[in-house]
Amino acid sequence: MAVDLGVFAVGVFTYLFIAGERLGAEMPSPPWLFDLDMATGLLALPLLWLRRRWPVQAAVPLVIASTYSETIAFPLLVMLYAVVVRRPLRTAAWVYAASLVAAGVYIVIRPDEMPLAGSIGFALSLHAAVAGWGLFSRYRRQLEARAAQAEQDEREGARQRARDELARELHDMLGHRLSLLSLHAGGMEYRPDAPAEELARAAGVVREQSTLAMRDLREIIAILRAPIGELPQPRMADLHALVEEARPAMRIELAADVDGDVPERAGRTAYRIVQEALTNARKHAEDAPVQVTVEGRVDDGLRVTVVNGPGRDGGPDSASRPGHGLIGLEERAALAGGRLEYGATADGGWRVHAWLPWTA
Repeated sequence: MAVDLGVFAVGVFTYLFIAGERLGAEMPSPPWLFDLDMATGLLALPLLWLRRRWPVQAAVPLVIASTYSETIAFPLLVMLYAVVVRRPLRTAAWVYAASLVAAGVYIVIRPDEMPLAGSIGFALSLHAAVAGWGLFSRYRRQLEARAAQAEQDEREGARQRARDELARELHDMLGHRLSLLSLHAGGMEYRPDAPAEELARAAGVVREQSTLAMRDLREIIAILRAPIGELPQPRMADLHALVEEARPAMRIELAADVDGDVPERAGRTAYRIVQEALTNARKHAEDAPVQVTVEGRVDDGLRVTVVNGPGRDGGPDSASRPGHGLIGLEERAALAGGRLEYGATADGGWRVHAWLPWTA
């Protein structure tokens, strides 16, 4: 609004200045042309308010009036500038061509003391200066718009990457819960004659894991519906709790030899690797022993190994073909700057091994 008022004020000042200069100089011939010029200049001033929304529509009558009027010089130049900045260059070229023709008609109708070549040169220079300024402003705005769009895309990308990472974390948690739930529910189904104490313990695990799974599912839905929020992330210190949680349903041995505090990202990645490996072991070799080994040094990095024995059939199972979980672990390890290896063991079991940098 302040810019519009400033432009209009300059337009009024320019109109009064040109009118005063003409009154003190030789009047145009015929005399009525002066009155027509003054009236046209007054009518042209309100068009300055249209330069943002309708620059071409406002420029056309100004171009026509410029064949005889000199008091519209400022509104015309402003509108030519607006056309270059706000409309396609082809449209601007047509408007400028028409304005140059109108300038030639003005030189013929109202010749000045300046030589003809000088008048033509002045008109061309003035139009070229306005066009150059308009092109500069046009491309500067385009660059600013592109930079703003790139910044917006980067923010959206960062937000989406954070959303994907949180969703992956919750996917791992949910898969872990559901595998425990399935294992204990299956035990209750196939051993209905088990002691009441054992059935009660299995039912308690089913109830607990169902509650936790529902909580994880609600968190996943909240991530998809709402902006990114901070969720509690597992650490290396939570690995013992993970193993203890799975121990009632599996034969697990944990050997941890870590020197110092594991960095947050490396610890979280190691936790997820062990969690996914235990989930796969329950799915494909639920009765097999599992050995979890974690070793870490500042200079050597963090090494995580999970080995489970063969399933009931004693040979390689469907886990020998990597699924989405293992592929996701590869991606997770790579994002942390490490690497992941997996494959069947000689006795038909399965081994997952990961190395993570200590600075991850």
